[in-house]
Amino acid sequence: METPEHPGRTGELMKIGIIGAGHIGGNLTRRLTALGHDVAVANSRGPETLTALAEETGATPVTVARAARGAEVVVVTIPLKKVPDLPAGLFDGAAPGFAVIDTGNYYPRQRDGRIAGIEDEGLTESRWTEKHLGHPVIKAFNGTYAQDILERPLAAGHPDRQALPVAGDDEAAKKTVRALIDELGFDTVDAGGLDESWRQQPGTPVYGLRAGAAAVAKALAEASPEREDEFRG
Repeated sequence: METPEHPGRTGELMKIGIIGAGHIGGNLTRRLTALGHDVAVANSRGPETLTALAEETGATPVTVARAARGAEVVVVTIPLKKVPDLPAGLFDGAAPGFAVIDTGNYYPRQRDGRIAGIEDEGLTESRWTEKHLGHPVIKAFNGTYAQDILERPLAAGHPDRQALPVAGDDEAAKKTVRALIDELGFDTVDAGGLDESWRQQPGTPVYGLRAGAAAVAKALAEASPEREDEFRG
């Protein structure tokens, strides 16, 4: 039953592949399975390490190479430096018109090391990821606290509903992703195309912001393309 605290399913059931079972990937698995979606989840260590999450949620543990099979939405939620290591043919067998969600962030000093495409060529983080994946991506959840996915969903129209920025060039995929986020219990703000997605990268006003749509839109508008020293390699 839908309540203001626990939004119910509003869209069509989908097959969703999640690559990465860390904090964001794990909690998306929990919420999406609870909404009735058919979720396959993978990590770099192999499906045998996902038994507990599978038993908890009903998700299907698979290898990374099989995570996108039949999927209408694929979530890539792994450390940025690991993106080039994803297998060739990752999206072979995905459903026609599938959308890819990129939740990644570039942390050169803390985790990823220096990435020349971002530092020297000026690519946004998600544009760099998109080039490696060979498929358009929609940037979402990158500035969202993982626990909020479980603890802060609210029904549409609730005055305290949190909004998330969503960037991407593929309007059909963006529509799919925004509808899914709405179903998860959050509003969305269109943050423009992928070349504008620097507005939601680490160090920007919207990154980690827990606020409604108006405040998120304001934070996106106030962002600077100048990368903070903390997020430079």
